[in-house]
Amino acid sequence: MEPIKVDFSKKGNGKTKEAYIAPDKVAMKVIVGVIVALIVAAVAFYFMLPPINLKSTTFYAYVGLVLASYVAVQAIMTKAFARPEFIPYVKKQARVPVILGGVLVLILVIGYLSSAALFRAKAYSRILTVEEKEFSQSFSAIDEIEDFNNLALIDSSAAEKLADKTLGDLAKVGKESQFEVSNAFSTQINYKSRPYRVFPLQYGDIFKWLKNRSDGLPGYITVNMNTQHAQLVQLEEGIKISTAEHFSRYLGRVLRFAYPTYLFGTSSFEIDENGTPYWITEHLDKTVGLLGGDDVVGVVIVNAVTGDKAYYTMEEIRSGKGADGENIEWIDQVYNADLVVQQYNYYGRYSGGFINSFIGQTGVKLTTNGYNYIAIDDDVYLYTGVSSVTSDESIIGFIIINQRTKDAFFYSASGATEAAAQESAEGIVRDKGWKATFPILINLDGEATYLMALKDQNIIKSYAMVNVAQYTTDAVRSPSDDNPDLKACLQAYINKLAARGVVVNISMAGKVESDEANTGEEPAPAADSSTVSGVITDIRSAVIGGTTYYYIELDGSGVYYYVSAELGSKVVLFNKGDRVTLTVEAGEGALLAASAPDYAGADEVTTEEN
Repeated sequence: MEPIKVDFSKKGNGKTKEAYIAPDKVAMKVIVGVIVALIVAAVAFYFMLPPINLKSTTFYAYVGLVLASYVAVQAIMTKAFARPEFIPYVKKQARVPVILGGVLVLILVIGYLSSAALFRAKAYSRILTVEEKEFSQSFSAIDEIEDFNNLALIDSSAAEKLADKTLGDLAKVGKESQFEVSNAFSTQINYKSRPYRVFPLQYGDIFKWLKNRSDGLPGYITVNMNTQHAQLVQLEEGIKISTAEHFSRYLGRVLRFAYPTYLFGTSSFEIDENGTPYWITEHLDKTVGLLGGDDVVGVVIVNAVTGDKAYYTMEEIRSGKGADGENIEWIDQVYNADLVVQQYNYYGRYSGGFINSFIGQTGVKLTTNGYNYIAIDDDVYLYTGVSSVTSDESIIGFIIINQRTKDAFFYSASGATEAAAQESAEGIVRDKGWKATFPILINLDGEATYLMALKDQNIIKSYAMVNVAQYTTDAVRSPSDDNPDLKACLQAYINKLAARGVVVNISMAGKVESDEANTGEEPAPAADSSTVSGVITDIRSAVIGGTTYYYIELDGSGVYYYVSAELGSKVVLFNKGDRVTLTVEAGEGALLAASAPDYAGADEVTTEEN
């Protein structure tokens, strides 16, 4: 038995020290504790992915965990809870971790105080610079009916529904049950100068990840927010880097290992003009004190297929050119919508100081609930109304913020809130129970107008327009429920304004593509399509992703053409022996199967007179 070592010595101050009993093999226990702490540090870093940065609260939690692990090992190895005589030893071993932890807590407290709005209200109000303009003169105006082709006429929930249906196209390769749509990371972008929402895919569950991870995710889904055309884009090489991956291919881990000190914000999924998928992630900095005032100072883009990474400063993003001259103007979402809304609310609340934000509230204004997106000059702008903090029954103007450059513009225009406009639009279809999408703000010859789609279970049934200034004006909607006609809705709206003495001049010549897309009838053949005719020798049907598809074989074709019942409504009447004409979409390549005919997509079917 080892002798018990007790130190009864006293210092000159006359205070008695706590009895100290050293356990066996102290050096070994210290070494083991350090090794375990290092292991905990490595494992915790791998899973927590904290930035090694004093501006991150996650970093403080991470360091605290590592320090606590060392003390816990000492307590466990000495069995201090069962043998209280070793508690003084554990306390002694805990001195350095406690001091380090105390220093970090002190830094955290000082950082919190240095970032508190109570002391730094003006600094918060200056994070976002806002330029004020007149709505009628400065806002991108709609001068002719064809300008509506550049508007996003459906909302994110309707786009998600379309994306879910389109996922059934994976049935062509037998993988419709393996993947799901990742709605949380969908992004609205301008793709080839049109509004699109892009949806990445994710694995159905951990077992489907194990089965498919070697090939990666097969592609992504695009939804045209104007025409409602949704497409599953299958890639030659699968997506290997994503938020749905695990271990070394998980996006967060790829970013953290490459940039261990960076504070990262939101990641968004985008495609360039060639359709190559990328993850765009905000690099943040704290601009107010140590812990406050998040703002973007750069972005990291990661090729979702290859994992190649590149970093761009905000100066490069705003110029549209990287350091090597590469074109990066295709990047649309650098600033997350919630971040810039928060920054505007700082501006609106604290411009007059912290006390004024609560007492007096002179000039205090905040954004309304909800926001939408509009396209101006091939950039995506966030739009939301602004109301006085003392009255949220009406708006005092609008704010639009460029999501690539953070250029912000306030337009003074009093009138109805978006919620009031939605209520007005829903009121004219109350018997049908349709719901209005969050409004899009448009400028019709200087008249601020809310444009909404009225939908039933995410299917557009009609359109509605409400004048912002004359918010007592009833909503005007397209006259036909079976054929939602945006052009007719616009004409009815113009007529109603004219009856109230408001003249709006809009050229009605031209075509609205979205009208054609939403009627439920077969669209006209595309320029890149071809037609085939023949007698039906075989016709079969299958339900894929909730949509019925018909597979048609013509005499002598050796090919099955497929078409959905939603797209080709006449197909349900076809029988063997009928002579038909199929309009086949170009680019729908044949799907080769070992013992089955080839398949090609048909986007229109018509019967022929005998």
